[in-house]
Amino acid sequence: MPAYMIFTREGPVRDEAEMALYSAKNQAAAGKYVSEYGLKPLTFYGAQQVIEGDGPDGIVLLEFPDAEKARAWYDSPEYQDALQHRLKGATYRCAIVEPN
Repeated sequence: MPAYMIFTREGPVRDEAEMALYSAKNQAAAGKYVSEYGLKPLTFYGAQQVIEGDGPDGIVLLEFPDAEKARAWYDSPEYQDALQHRLKGATYRCAIVEPN
């Protein structure tokens, strides 16, 4: 069953240089992310139509074959290396969601 990882940026970017490093590290590992974890990017900071409440500063939606692959990707050495830069660059929330 597919699983979706949702990242919401909760405010503006604090450090553009750190976010650029995060992006570069993820791009360098993109082939492995796809082949090993089945990562399929669905949207990166697309247009939002906020229906209720305050919308986040940005949304990233990723699809994986299942929740185990999603968690394995998040915990992978490559992503953990990149993650350190995202944590310095901006505040996010992240969740794995599975369909009912």
